[in-house]
Amino acid sequence: MTFSIEYKTVWGESLELVMGRKRFPMNWTPGEVWRVEIPRCTQSMLDSYTYEVIRDGRTVRREWMEHHAVLRKGMDELRDSWIDTPEDANPFLRRHSCRKFDMKGWRGAGTAVPVFSLRSEKGFGVGEFEDLKLVVDWAEKTGQSIIQLLPINDTTMSGTWMDSYPYNANSSFALHPQFLRLTDMGIKEDSAFKKMRAELNAQPKLDYVAVNEAKNAMTRAHYSAAGKADLASEEFRQFFCENKEWLLPYSVYCALRDEHGGVDFESWGEYARYSAKKAKEYYAAHKEEVEYHFYIQYHLDRQLKGVVDYAHKKGVYFKGDLPIGVSRTSADAWCNPKLFNLDSQAGAPPDPFSEDGQNWGFPTYNWDVMAKDGYAWWKARLGKMSEYFDLFRIDHLLGFFRIWEIPVPEKSGMKGHFSPALPYSSADLDRFGLPAADGLFLPDPREKDMWHPGIGSKKSEAYDALTDQQKLTFDWLYEDFFYHRHNEFWKERAMRKLPDLLAATGMLACGEDLGMIPACVPEVMDDLKLLSLEIQRMPKELGQTFAVPADYPYMSVCTTSTHDMSPLRMWWEEEDRELIQKYYEEVLELEGDAPEAATTEICEQIIGQHLASPAMLTVLPLQDWLAMDADLRAEDPMGERINIPAIPRHYWRYRMHLTLEKLVYGADEFNVKLKEMITESDR
Repeated sequence: MTFSIEYKTVWGESLELVMGRKRFPMNWTPGEVWRVEIPRCTQSMLDSYTYEVIRDGRTVRREWMEHHAVLRKGMDELRDSWIDTPEDANPFLRRHSCRKFDMKGWRGAGTAVPVFSLRSEKGFGVGEFEDLKLVVDWAEKTGQSIIQLLPINDTTMSGTWMDSYPYNANSSFALHPQFLRLTDMGIKEDSAFKKMRAELNAQPKLDYVAVNEAKNAMTRAHYSAAGKADLASEEFRQFFCENKEWLLPYSVYCALRDEHGGVDFESWGEYARYSAKKAKEYYAAHKEEVEYHFYIQYHLDRQLKGVVDYAHKKGVYFKGDLPIGVSRTSADAWCNPKLFNLDSQAGAPPDPFSEDGQNWGFPTYNWDVMAKDGYAWWKARLGKMSEYFDLFRIDHLLGFFRIWEIPVPEKSGMKGHFSPALPYSSADLDRFGLPAADGLFLPDPREKDMWHPGIGSKKSEAYDALTDQQKLTFDWLYEDFFYHRHNEFWKERAMRKLPDLLAATGMLACGEDLGMIPACVPEVMDDLKLLSLEIQRMPKELGQTFAVPADYPYMSVCTTSTHDMSPLRMWWEEEDRELIQKYYEEVLELEGDAPEAATTEICEQIIGQHLASPAMLTVLPLQDWLAMDADLRAEDPMGERINIPAIPRHYWRYRMHLTLEKLVYGADEFNVKLKEMITESDR
C-alpha cells in the first residue's frame, strides 16, 4: 500500500506516517507530495493512522485527528489530505476523547476529592469506586462536569498505615484493592459483614490497616468459593488478554510480597532479579495465589469502568493524577530496572518551605533508555489511565524537564544536583581559577571529572576559604548555573518526550507548574497547549502576594487549594493575621477587621471569584465547596487537611464528615444555590 499526502514543508522538515507504535519516514516527490510504501498492509493498520511533521528528529506538528480507511480488494494507494484544527475549536493541538473540551471557549467546574475520603452508607470504612456514582449524581445536580481524584493505584507493600501514601504505588497499572465494593463481587451481607461495616464506617478517619485486612480476608474467602467461575468467564479472558503484559508480573510480585511479608527484594532469592521466564515458573508453581490477584484486578477494573460509563452518560468526566515518581520497590522497577536509575533518588532542592530540600526516595528515570523504544512504558501507562480518565494532572511537570537527583544512600536534598544538567569540567574549573573542593562542588555520578556547584555551597567552609576574587567568580558561576545555563537545554529535553507522550491518548493534559519554575516551562506549556495550575496563594508574578482570579489565562485550571495545602477555612484561621487582613482588604475589597473565622459569606465570595475567572476549569476541593454552607461544613476545619508535606511519613486518612447520601439527597437548598452560582458563571 502506498500512502501519499500533499504537504508543503520548510527546509529541514520531513513527514512520517505513524501507525500505532510504528513510524515510517516518507519521501518527498514533485508537487509537494510525500509518499511511503508499506508492505503487507492490513485492515488493523488502517483502522487508525496519522501523519506528523518532523524536524531535528522530533515531532513539531500533528494532525487534529487520525485517519481511518477500509481495505478493499485491489486497492494499492491511499491519497490523504492533512486534517487541520477546526476553526471553531479550542486552541489545542489534537482532538480529545471528550469532545466537550474542544468546544471553543468552553468552561467547566468540578470537585477534587480522593476516593479514599468518600463516605457512604454502603462503603466499608473507606471510599469505594461505586461511591463515585453518588459524586456523579451530585455533580449532575449542581452543574459540575469534572471530578478530580488522587492516584488510585495499588500501594500495598508493607501492610501498615505507611502504605496509605497514594503517590508511592507498587504498580503504575494496578488499582488499589481497598476501592472494591465487596457486595458487587457477590459477597453477602450477613450479620458479621454488617457489624464490621458499621464499626469501620463509624470511624471519623480512615483506619487503613483495619479496612484493608478486613477486605482482604473477605475477598480471599470469596475467591476460594467462587473465583474459578469468574476466571473461567469470557469477560475475564478478554480482560487478561488486554492486560497480561503488566498483570502477570504484578500478580507474581504481589504473591512474592505476601509470601515474604513485604517487598525486601533480597529475601526473594532467585526471584529478586525479575525475568519473564522466572515469573511464568513461579505462576505455574503458585497458580492459585497468583490468580487471586488476577481476580482482584479484574473486579476493580470492571467496577471502575462501570462508574466511568455511568458518569459519561450524565456528562461528567474524571480527572486522574499522574505521579512523577515510581517506587524503587514497585513491580515497575522490579520488571524494568533498566528504565530507572536505581542508584539515585528524586527530590527537590532547598527552598523557603524546606531548608534541607526534599528526598522523595523514588529512583530517577533513565530517559535515554526509555527513548530507545519510543517511551513504550510511558505510553502503556498513559494508555491504561485513559481507560478510566478523560483528563489528567501531570504531577511535578518540571520532572519532564529535569529532576533534582540525590545519590543513594544520601538523605539530604542538599546533596542533590540537577539531572540532566550541563556540569563544568575540571578544565573549566581550572580556567575559572576555582578548586573542585568538597562542599563547593559535587562530582557528577556518571561523568568523570565533571562538577556541579553545590546548592548550599555558599554556606560551606570551602567557600569561606576562597579569595575575594574567587568568590566573585564563583558567585557568577553559581548564578549562571542555577538560573540561566540550562533553560534551552531543559526545553529541548522536555520537547524530546512530552509531545509524543501527550499524543499517546485522547486525555486532556493539565500541568502542575507550581514553585520555582524555569522560564522554559511556560514556553513549552504554551507550545504544547498544556493547561497550567493557578492558585491564589501561590502567585506566579514577581512581587505579588496573591494571584487575581480575574487575570488567570483561559488555558488553566484554577483552584483554592490542593491536597498538599490547608483547605480554605483552615488557611484563614491558621495563617498570619496581617496576611489575612491584607487579603480581606485587597482581594475581597472589604473594609474593617477580617473575622477570625472564614464565614460562609467570605467563602462564598472567594469561590465566586474563582468561578468567574477566565480559566477553562475551576476545580475546588470538596471541603471548600461545603465551606459555603453552615449546616454542611465540618465543625472543625483543622481536621479537613489531606496531607502535610513537611511530615515525610504522613498518614493519609481524611474522610468526609457527612455521607454522600446526605449531600446528594438531603442538601437541596445548598445544591440549588451551587447550581445557580455555576450556571451564572457560564460554566
